[in-house]
Amino acid sequence: MLKKIAPYLKNKYVLVLIAAVVWFLFFDQNNLILQYRFSSEIKDLRKEKEYYSTEIARDSVAMEKLRDDPHELERYAREKYLMKKEGEDIFIVKE
Repeated sequence: MLKKIAPYLKNKYVLVLIAAVVWFLFFDQNNLILQYRFSSEIKDLRKEKEYYSTEIARDSVAMEKLRDDPHELERYAREKYLMKKEGEDIFIVKE
């Protein structure tokens, strides 16, 4: 029966190596499945970081405009918070 087994599988070093590889791929706390999940999570987090970085840059530009230009600040207050001047009427049109 042992003659049917390949000769390299009889070597105890090869058997230990195969067992170690199987252990590291499937049973270890840092197995292959977890590594794949972690790498996909890192990829998603990098996409979120890029999105939020562009949002921060866009908002910083808008804040600079509001801080420097009083007409821009007035326009923003009228559009966003429906503020008006004395004696003015506001008509809200919903699409």
